[in-house]
Amino acid sequence: GDVLDGYLRTDGVWLFTRNKRFYKTNNERECAERCEAERNFNCRAFLFTREKLQCLTLAENSRMTLMFDSSDAALYEKRIYLLQCKRGIGMDYRGTEAKTWRGIPCQKWAEKTPHHGKYTPENHPDAGLDENYCRNPDGDENGPWCYTTDPATRFDYCNIPECEGQLMHVGEGECMQCNGEDYHGEVSRTESGLECQRWDAQEPHMHGFTLKHFPEKDLKMNYCRNPDGDVRPWCFTTSPTKRWEYCSIPRCTAQPPVSGPSSQCLSGTGEDYRGRIAVTESGNTCQHWNMQSPHKHGWAPDRYPCKGLEENYCRNPDGEKRPWCFTTDSSIRWEYCALPHCDRAEQGTAGMSCVAVQVPLSEDCYQDKGQSYRGTTSITVSGKICQAWNSMFPHRHEKTPDKFPDADLRENYCRNPDGDSSPWCFTTDPSVTWEYCNLKKCDDDAQE
Repeated sequence: GDVLDGYLRTDGVWLFTRNKRFYKTNNERECAERCEAERNFNCRAFLFTREKLQCLTLAENSRMTLMFDSSDAALYEKRIYLLQCKRGIGMDYRGTEAKTWRGIPCQKWAEKTPHHGKYTPENHPDAGLDENYCRNPDGDENGPWCYTTDPATRFDYCNIPECEGQLMHVGEGECMQCNGEDYHGEVSRTESGLECQRWDAQEPHMHGFTLKHFPEKDLKMNYCRNPDGDVRPWCFTTSPTKRWEYCSIPRCTAQPPVSGPSSQCLSGTGEDYRGRIAVTESGNTCQHWNMQSPHKHGWAPDRYPCKGLEENYCRNPDGEKRPWCFTTDSSIRWEYCALPHCDRAEQGTAGMSCVAVQVPLSEDCYQDKGQSYRGTTSITVSGKICQAWNSMFPHRHEKTPDKFPDADLRENYCRNPDGDSSPWCFTTDPSVTWEYCNLKKCDDDAQE
């Protein structure tokens, strides 16, 4: 298979690591090949920057060092070093368990006290004898073991669970439709074998995905779910060093059930709109969904098979207030589309074709500094979704509804509670605290 199949990818992060090597490569696959061929150290992961095409092979992964945000980077970690379970007798186990089944800490493989062992990193360079992690260098039928730090106990076995018993074990007939937004199964481990954190818990990771805020998303126990319209179900993990991870749930082979007829006009927020209008409300032609130029984006049709992302037609794949599209104008990333309302289309005479008309919005612009703006726009100038004002995730702040009772800090709508130059909001992007909103200033002669 592809060399990248052996790696787990995490976008937008960077690792703090001292033992690394820099290379110039054209893509992620070439960087992975550098990692596989690395001889200066045991390569557990690599970082790839898309703009500079820079490749960094790393001796450490996210379980061993600090991780922080970096928008341009993608981290690829070898899956074998992330698994916390063993297959068979565990000769390929490369997890970080470092105590015996009795709880005695393991002795480092490179040390000679309190026990002088024959299994050392020098004698067995391919056995993964790092630090004091449990390993099985001699093929012991009882599984991974280690020399112990107890002088009275030379070695003992480690309590490593079987992968077959816990890793992504799905029930018979359990699968997901589309992107798993409606998945209600009981898988509760990530694709690397980490146990999921309960949705009603805030440790080890604080978050805003609670049953109170998302009552319709079935956030039960610690089951994998997709409450935010991601590519597939995921969960926060119980590992302090890994905030979240996707779950490995197979896609159903049968076609998803049709929830209702697709619409050729605008009804509600237009998530079921499947018409062929491909022009924005200002007259810009829409960019094809399967294209990455002039605007790069993540809404690829193969990643979201049930969103109707055909050609360059206006769609609403993310629950926006109405259908939109990326534009072919490099200076304008995206815009809403002007679509005929279904109630107006139904009133039209038979045989007449629908004409796209611009639907005026009562609060589509702001006056002065926008302190009186009370519209429902919740998107920033760069296209980021706004964080709810009463939420402390992902950004903690002081601009709360109770402290600014006259600022109308409802939901996640753009507002200007502090007299800034224009309406703004905190963003749901952990790496960007706040941004101004994608709003125009009203013309001086605009009618109220």
